[in-house]
Amino acid sequence: MNPSIRKTFNQNFTEEKYADFLVDLNAGTKNPIEFRIAETPVFLTDDFRDKLLQAGEEIVATILKPGFKELTERAIPEKWRVANENGHSHFIALDFGVCKDEAGDIVPKLIELQGFPSLYGFQVHLAENYRHAFNIPGNQTIFFNGLTKSTYLDLLRKTIIGPYQPDEVVIMDVDAPNQKTAVDFYLTEGYLGTPVVSLADLIQEGDQLFYLHKGEKKRIRRIYNRLIFDEIESDPEIFNKVVDIRKPLDVEWIAHPNWFYRISKFTMPFLEGDYIPKTQFLHEVKEIPQDLQNYVLKPLFSFAGQGVIIDIMDGDIEKIKDPENWILQEKVTYEPVLQSPDGGVKIEVRLLYLWPDSDAKPTLAINLSRLSRGKMIGVRYNKDFDWVGGTVAFMHK
Repeated sequence: MNPSIRKTFNQNFTEEKYADFLVDLNAGTKNPIEFRIAETPVFLTDDFRDKLLQAGEEIVATILKPGFKELTERAIPEKWRVANENGHSHFIALDFGVCKDEAGDIVPKLIELQGFPSLYGFQVHLAENYRHAFNIPGNQTIFFNGLTKSTYLDLLRKTIIGPYQPDEVVIMDVDAPNQKTAVDFYLTEGYLGTPVVSLADLIQEGDQLFYLHKGEKKRIRRIYNRLIFDEIESDPEIFNKVVDIRKPLDVEWIAHPNWFYRISKFTMPFLEGDYIPKTQFLHEVKEIPQDLQNYVLKPLFSFAGQGVIIDIMDGDIEKIKDPENWILQEKVTYEPVLQSPDGGVKIEVRLLYLWPDSDAKPTLAINLSRLSRGKMIGVRYNKDFDWVGGTVAFMHK
């Protein structure tokens, strides 16, 4: 990554600055942040940024192809299929590992993708606090396509609220105030004015939905959906207790839940390019590779890395009863290119797109980054480490 800015940052870093940064970061939130925030942002070189842009464009081109919905019909589990699907996802997130290619160049490699929102509000807040606490140079930005904080929030507003009033659009999750990402919900509420509600707060009358605000019933025109069905899978009776959101309802979804499945690991076998690891549906693999140590097995319908077999052993493939629901993917090896005070750290960069209804295609808007020293990027693999966790990537304007 950018060596000159990294050197300056590390020379000026102190634990006291980091502690003050965390205090200030939490001071602007309704609840304390429940996930680890890294000691540092990422500083991208122009070359790596341009490679990310190229990779993103190639992937989005596949999503934009006619017939993409037909191609991904099987991706949606029937029990979680939701009525009134629209024509495209309002959000696209592409996760890239920072790797080294055969020529020794630092390149992005696609890890995963999703048609689902990420921390679109929190990342703005996070970057502002990094900038203030660590004196990030003014020529560095977290935004793409020439966006500024103001124009970015305008695009976010256009995507989420559209033609409605802010109080007609709700941010909804299964138990919103107690989610680890609740900090993003409430920051978004602050930026856009959209109230935060839980699944149990929805009130159905006919095919219309309402929520209560200070004792008054308010009509819901749009749901900014943050609910992932995996999180309610353990309660098969849940829709006997709350509104069954799968039914035809007079409400718009931002983004529609079906897109969570369409743009997902399921899409990987249909992608090609220098920055895409070779991926096949397991049931379509004609010959099992001899070098299985260079591959991973991933279940299509799992969340947050659950069920992934990183080190494939003899017999693992044969044990899988539903190979059509698994992918065999070329292993991506992260290169620990971020220099911390005591060694290299692995990086993942998530490109975040916004796609308002009125636009012909999505706009790459902002990013999220994660740092890791463990075997995988997730929290469970990085306990007890420092210079790991959630962060954001800065790049030249």
